Amino acid sequence: MTRIIAIVEGQTEKQFVKKILAPHLGQKNIFMSARLIGKPGHKGGIGNWQRAKNEICALLNQDSQIFCTTMFDYYGMPLNWPGRNESKNKSFHSPKVVELAINKEIMNEMSHSFHAHRFFSYIQMFEFEALLFSDPQLLANTLQAKQLNDAFQKILSQYKSPEHINDHPDNAPSHRIIKYYPGYQKIFHGIIAAKRIGIEVMRKKCHHFNEWLEQIETISCVRSTK
Repeated sequence: MTRIIAIVEGQTEKQFVKKILAPHLGQKNIFMSARLIGKPGHKGGIGNWQRAKNEICALLNQDSQIFCTTMFDYYGMPLNWPGRNESKNKSFHSPKVVELAINKEIMNEMSHSFHAHRFFSYIQMFEFEALLFSDPQLLANTLQAKQLNDAFQKILSQYKSPEHINDHPDNAPSHRIIKYYPGYQKIFHGIIAAKRIGIEVMRKKCHHFNEWLEQIETISCVRSTK
């Protein structure tokens, strides 16, 4: 079985990997687990790049058989992260610029015997809740507030895809949900909604998220051709 560790920035992403992604990938003989970045007790946020780089490289060096990826938000990422300054004016393509820069930094830090395919970063433009807008109706139903379906549909209709939802710091996907449903809890409601919506709907509506999953799913093929 192929093993892959996702380094995530918060408890919501950790639960998303554990309860949504891991069961899906397990069917493809890929065992995925999540590790929260930072020291035990860390409540979230990716922090300084040097510290994160050291943590990623240490993890890769501990076991030469594991693969490693990330699930971080571009929004709010410190400017000292690779590619962050260069990506400022590239709009929705900014996460990909950062991903390539991070991958290069990790590759340069590791030894010459390191196989580059063992690490690949994933940076989502805004936050986890963007994925929930893949199905506004199921999101509203999960909150037991069917009347919010129209409001959530209207939000989605203003953007090219769920991944594009945000045009101001106060309008991040989670803030939009809270505006209509103040009792929203990321880990509780968010994970239930994600499970009901399902991976296939999310990847159909969210192109960048789908690219990440495709990369993960090809790991077994990479191993067999080494």
